Amino acid sequence: MSQTAELVQGFPPVVGSGARVLILGSMPGVASLEAAQYYAHPRNRFWPVIADVLEEPLPNNYADRLALLRRRGIALWDVLGACRRGGSLDSAIDPTSLRPNPIPELLATHPGIALIATNGGFASRTFEKTFPQLRDRRHLRLPSTSPANARWQWDRLRAAWQPVADSLS
Repeated sequence: MSQTAELVQGFPPVVGSGARVLILGSMPGVASLEAAQYYAHPRNRFWPVIADVLEEPLPNNYADRLALLRRRGIALWDVLGACRRGGSLDSAIDPTSLRPNPIPELLATHPGIALIATNGGFASRTFEKTFPQLRDRRHLRLPSTSPANARWQWDRLRAAWQPVADSLS
């Protein structure tokens, strides 16, 4: 990885007072950074899969999507707060540039979060490596909703994400 790759900064967490599940991605992609919205790429399946497993209509606008998460007890953030990356792929992240978000502090201020779900392999591995002190927390490794993970057909992806909704019941 080139040291000249751009340093990208993530977003603040989306979290309501009644959060029970924390979903962690790796780092927003180019489309998300440009739109200043989580999962803004039109082919990313995050928003459709979340709405489907929650049995809710998919909100059209971003503010309503965030409101849906908060209302249903889901917090959203990324494992990384900043890193150097050329493009959108996790494989393009410079491993020497990782700056993790303060996830233990978020969990301390939101003690109702009982499940941490990671969106994709890179987010899962980075979370586990970076935060070994959270090993005793319930952690669900989910398949990526990224368009780069097209081999996961809709029904299989939705089934894999269903435990997020089940944990809110």
